[in-house]
Amino acid sequence: MNTPLNEHELDELQALLDSVPAPLEPLDVSMLDGFLCGLLVQPTRVPTSRWMPHITDADGRVLPRGFDATRLHELAQRRHAELNDAISRRQWFDPWVFELEGEDGEPSEVDAVYPWVAGFATAMELFPELMRGDAQALTEPLALLYRHLDADDLEDADDLLEEIETLEPPEDLAEAVECLVRATLLLADVGRPLPATNAGPKRRPAAPSRRR
Repeated sequence: MNTPLNEHELDELQALLDSVPAPLEPLDVSMLDGFLCGLLVQPTRVPTSRWMPHITDADGRVLPRGFDATRLHELAQRRHAELNDAISRRQWFDPWVFELEGEDGEPSEVDAVYPWVAGFATAMELFPELMRGDAQALTEPLALLYRHLDADDLEDADDLLEEIETLEPPEDLAEAVECLVRATLLLADVGRPLPATNAGPKRRPAAPSRRR
């Protein structure tokens, strides 16, 4: 069930998401990946029946009769199982983040993580159990993620904004992606703590650079 999706299946999943008819607004694969990670750091398992509708529409609206989502759901559940296995064992995983193609304005390469973070934030908004946990323990890992969002989207989060201000921006996309994984595993330590004898991921990058 947790067999990693290959490149062909990843493209297939994106095509299936693209085929969801308007006015529904499906996630893309990068947003989906962040969304799944947001689910998997929650203290209580989120039932599939509650989260699955939100991958084909951010608001969870029902798919039209006649739309066959069987394969789409199968692929999403496989990625969910793969991520759950990695996160539950504090193992490294490769987030679905893709380099931006050349566009007007030449966006920073680090901007490529935005969809992933937006998906994660969507999960936090829909399923906020983790956010009711230890605020102090949550602040650093959330700052590593939410620094990629617009500050206007972080209203009433003064402590989080202050923490973000202390962080040096990632030097490149590789560092930004490492921080996504590091933050996810730190949040899992809060929401899904391991027994003391097993705590800690096998590999975790150094602490983020802070402004002087």
